[in-house]
Amino acid sequence: MTYMLLVVEPQGDRAKRTPAEGQVLFERMAAWSEQIKARKLLVGVNSLKTEATRVAVRGGSSRATDGPFTESKELIGGYFLIDCRTRAEALELAQECPAAQWATMEVREIGPCFE
Repeated sequence: MTYMLLVVEPQGDRAKRTPAEGQVLFERMAAWSEQIKARKLLVGVNSLKTEATRVAVRGGSSRATDGPFTESKELIGGYFLIDCRTRAEALELAQECPAAQWATMEVREIGPCFE
């Protein structure tokens, strides 16, 4: 089964880190990525920038809104796409992820949108 581990960070936390602190966290995450890749569980991984644009089409008209979004207290800082045997294994991986120490790991199974 394929799961997405979303790294949900408090808005503004990245800006509070020094470049050196950010580099240390990045290196921890990269090392963990390599570990789960070696275990043949990693399908894909990426960090996401904080800038975003929301696009909506309503009544035939489209609207694009650039962030930051004031109503949002969190941001999706990145994701890991993993292939596990069970949900329990996906939850274990989320707990192992270094980001779980400063962010929240949201675990979602990949599935069809019509279920």
